[in-house]
Order: sequence, then C-alpha cells, then structure tokens
Amino acid sequence: MQVIRLSRKGKSRNLYQKCIELILATRLELRYSKKQILALYASNAPFGSNVVGLDAASWRYYGRGPEQLSWAEAATLAILPNAPSLIYPGKNQERLKAKRDRLLRRLRDAGKIDHQTCELSMQEPLPGKPFALPDDAPQLLERAAAFKGQKGRRIQSTLHAELQRRVKAIVEKHHHRLLANEIHNAAVLVIEVKTGKTIAYIGNTETEPGKDHGNDVDIIMAPRSTGSILKPFLYAGMLSDGQILPNTLIPDIPTHFGNYVPLNFSETFDGAVPAKRALSRSLNVPAVKLLQRYSTERFRDLLQKVGLTTITRSADNYGLTLILGGAEAKLWDLAGAYASMARTLNRYNASSQYSRNDYHPPWFLKADSSKYKQEPEVSGSSCFDAGSTYVTFEAMVEVNRPDEEASWREYVSSGKIAWKTGTSFGFRDGWAIGLSPEYVVAVWTGNANGEGRPGLIGVQTAAPILFEVFGQLPASSWFKKPELDMQEISVCHESGCKAGDYCDKENMWVQKSGLKSAPCPYHRLLHMDPTGKYRVNSDCEDIARMKHVPWFILPPSEEIYYKRKNATYASLPPMKPGCGNNITMHSMELIYPKEGSKIYVPLELDGKLGRTIFEAAHRKSGTIIYWHLDDNYLGSTSGIHQMALAPEEGKHRLTIVDESGETVEVNFEIIGKKK
Repeated sequence: MQVIRLSRKGKSRNLYQKCIELILATRLELRYSKKQILALYASNAPFGSNVVGLDAASWRYYGRGPEQLSWAEAATLAILPNAPSLIYPGKNQERLKAKRDRLLRRLRDAGKIDHQTCELSMQEPLPGKPFALPDDAPQLLERAAAFKGQKGRRIQSTLHAELQRRVKAIVEKHHHRLLANEIHNAAVLVIEVKTGKTIAYIGNTETEPGKDHGNDVDIIMAPRSTGSILKPFLYAGMLSDGQILPNTLIPDIPTHFGNYVPLNFSETFDGAVPAKRALSRSLNVPAVKLLQRYSTERFRDLLQKVGLTTITRSADNYGLTLILGGAEAKLWDLAGAYASMARTLNRYNASSQYSRNDYHPPWFLKADSSKYKQEPEVSGSSCFDAGSTYVTFEAMVEVNRPDEEASWREYVSSGKIAWKTGTSFGFRDGWAIGLSPEYVVAVWTGNANGEGRPGLIGVQTAAPILFEVFGQLPASSWFKKPELDMQEISVCHESGCKAGDYCDKENMWVQKSGLKSAPCPYHRLLHMDPTGKYRVNSDCEDIARMKHVPWFILPPSEEIYYKRKNATYASLPPMKPGCGNNITMHSMELIYPKEGSKIYVPLELDGKLGRTIFEAAHRKSGTIIYWHLDDNYLGSTSGIHQMALAPEEGKHRLTIVDESGETVEVNFEIIGKKK
C-alpha cells in the first residue's frame, strides 16, 4: 500500500482513493516478489529533509553508498520513513536514537546480529551535519534523465568514478586561472577508443557563488564554432584521394576569393609550405587553398560521414569559411569522429580490414553496450584509408605545444599523442583534441553566452587542460605503421611531390593512394652558360658549351615570400644579354586580381566607390613594373608592387609590363552596391 501511495503523488487521502490503492496494491503483490516490492519502497520512500530514496539518504547523511553502511547507520535509515517530517538527523535526536536502538535490539533478538555488535552499534553517534550529495557529473545526469523511459530507473553509466573526479579537479583548477581573463566555462570529454564508451564527462564548470554564467549548460552537446579543429579531416581526405602527399607544397600567399580574404593567425606568409607543416602550424591560407582544390561540397559530405551532426547547411552556404570556423560542431561529435579514425586504424593494423561499425558516436550508458559490441561488418574501404589516417596522426604529433605550460612535457615522457587546437573567430571558442591508440581527450574553453575574450586561444586555454588530463590516463603506446596500406617511394626533397626527372630525391613512406598524385611540377632543367651565371638558349650560346642544371622554381607570387624564410632558395638566374626572353618561365605574376575576378567594392561616405589594392610579384627585386588599366597608363612601382585603384563599375582589363617587356593581363569586374 505504501509503494502504491508513493507512486500516486498528489492524490487525495479519502476512502475512494484508498479503494483504488487497495486494488493496485493487490496487483503489485501478485506480480512482484516481496524483495522487489521492498526495493521499490526503499527507492522512493521519504527520508526527511526533502531526501527521497535509500541511496540519496545514505549519501546525504553519511557521505557514502548504502552498501558501505554499518549496522547502526543502516538501522537509522530504516526507521526514518516511518515519520520523516518528525524525526530526521539534526532534529529530535533523542527520539531518533531511541527508535534506532530499539530496532538494533530487535535485530539482535532475531539473531541477525550478535550481542557485542548490538552494544557497539548503539554507542555509535547519530549523523550530524548533512553531506552534500555527489555531484560529479551533473550535466551527464541531466542528459541521461532526459532519455525517454529512464525516469525513476537506476541508470549505470560508463564513467570511471575516480578518473571523473580527477578530471573534474583539473578543470576546476584551470577554471580559476581562466577566470582572471573572464573566461567562465570549460568542458572535457574522455573516450575509450576501442569501444567508444565515455569514461569522463565534464559538461561545464561549477557555478560561481552569486553569479550565473550558464554553468548549467551542457557544453559537450552545444554546437560551437569550430575554428581550425576540422583541418585534420581535410588533410586526411586529400591524402586518401591521392591529391597530395604528406609534404606536398601548398601555396601560402595573400589570397582573395571575391571579398573573402583569409589570413594566417600570424598575418605573415611563407610563400609555399609542406602540407604536413601547414597542418601542424594550423596555417589558414594553405587550408583554404586545399579546400578550394578538394571542393566544399565534398568536404561537407565527408564531415557528415564521420559523424558531425550539425553540418546541415548547403556547401554554398558555408563556402570556403567551412575550414576556418564557418560551421558549428559539438564536442561530443568531434571526439567521436577522432575516436572512430583511431579505431579504424587499430582494426586495420590488427586484421588488414575495415569495418563499417567503426564509425559511430560515443556512448555513456552501460545499457547501450550491446549496440557497439556487434561483430564488425567488413568493408572494402573507410572514410579515410589506414595509410592516410596514420600520416595525419603523425602530422598532428608535431603541433606546436603551449610553451608556457610544463604539463605537455611531463606527458611526452610517458606517451606520444596526436592533437589539434582551434580558435573561433572573435576569440569565442578555444578547442583542443588529442588522441592515442587507447584514448581521445576533447577540451573546450570559452563563455557559454558566446562572449569573446582577448587571449582565448585554444593552444593557451584548452591545450594545458588536455595534457594534464592525458597525464591522468595510463601510459599509451603509439599506432603501428600500416605497412600494407603504405609504400616507400622517392619524393622530391624540396616540393614533397613524387620525384620527377630533375628532383633531389629522398625516400619516404606514403599512403598507397598517394601513388596516383602528380610528379613534381617545380623542377626544370635550365640551360646555363659556361660560367653558370646566366640562362642561355641556342640563339646566343653553342649547345656544346651549355651546362644543364636542375633548378627548383616557384611561381613568382610564391617565390617572393618563400625566399624570405628559406635562405637556401636560389632565384631563377637572368637571361644572358642578347639571348632574348624565355617566355616559358615567367618572372612576373599578378597576386590580385586573378583572371575573371568579380570584386565587390563598398561605397565610401561621399557616395563614391572605395579603392581596391591590386598587387603583383616579380622575381627580380628592384624591377620597375608599369601599370595600365583599360589601356590607360596608371604609373609604376618598384620593390613593393601594389597599386590602389578605384575603377568604375563594370568590366576592366589590367595590364602590367616590366622593364624587359614581359606582359601580364587579367580581366576582372567591379561590382558596386548602391545606397
């Protein structure tokens, strides 16, 4: 009858309701055993002070679970439901002790405990000040409780209790540090790679006294701007397609896509940079160049395949900003995607096979374990092949670490991890995700309300937490090289491409899909005069006297930046006077605009079109370039070749000519927006 009454909250206590309870109690008696009925009662009975259920009472009054209680403590809790509003710890202590001791004597008389145990138990003090209820994973608890059919049931999670408490302590320690910069929120997720189960879940930081900074929000499930955290997926995708090799040179120069002008975080350019280094340094311009080559639509589809559930808009809507934070993702999805990549590589190394089952989201309820322990469904391919995945993880190992933090150095001594950081536009989100063959750790820092803060950068705010959490995990091994999906080939030392006829070659293990990539386009065979100072041709030099020298030649727009950071780079030698121009090797290039560009120029306050900076590059420093717009001479530049122009709306032709007569022309269109 008590169980039924507790289940029918809010009903009036009259004869009619008692009759209903009698009928329901009879049904309960016939369907369940006494032990089951007692368990239902203990789970829902009031224990005073707004405490409901035996588990909650045990933690509230004694700070531990009911299975750890002494006879005296268990007896105290057993008598509380009889009169919870009249007798509870801290009130009517004498009556509470008398009732407890009476129950202990009955247990002694019934032979459940001996005389000595009874006497010692009656000497134990009553509980004093209530303990705070365990609150190690409040956001996960709310998430589990929201599942349909879970209310009122005992739910067992996959969390490791001790690791959860240690990770929570780490987050709180860094939370106090971040508060100095008014960064109020952080989240951490730790996943076991083999199974995908969640072993630590810190959905947010604790609420600051008297303040509300959205600490109840489960950040792990909140879509946030991705920053650069998606770059490894693009790198792996292009490797798997054979479009690049690990060190293929990618342009890193001032770039315009209509009115979209991506910049590196440092606002400097390398001219050209190996793809692997572009990833480890998280350079933005090379990433956008790669996405342009791969296509935004294909990349969006790839992100959906790896499990990013928030990538729902069209590719045109995202545009090239998709790779730099133009989309939103959940920490939950990102951690699951990286764990799936690691799981796939582990399986391939163990069986030389792929499984469709390896790509799945994380999980946190033990009841779900059967979903992810099914036999692998063998597949001939995966989102990324094993060789490309391994190469990507190797590149991620070399990500620049937070120099001001010592925690990563402490971890490096015990294991090797692949990791990536990200920072969203406006310094609103700081990301750090790291992985080993056994674990994935994902960290987010920022403000739940989206407020940006100076210095809110992933490598400075999230990465220190990442490495400290990894320090709490067992020492990790490293991924085995999937040699069946890789091959050692000759590559060009300077360009990272497949070696051509004129390259300085070196051997490198690459993914097998990379064998279809193009050979090096940067090396040419130059014909030099006997002194080696000038390029020549048969018009001005005897063929028998020529020297034929392999030469590494970048396009002029890349060379001008590349040679500033690469002292060994040798510029293209000049033509010997009297030999004429070698039209196959251009010395000049327009950086902006490119052929067919459509340029939107906003109106100034006076109603006139604003100016646009056009830029060119020349291999030979000090060369004078002459500028013409629609056959009208504009002027000349030397050294830095930039010209601020304000063409009228419509189509135009820009022509530049250097001192030797080399000419470059492009057609473009100015689009003005009327007020």
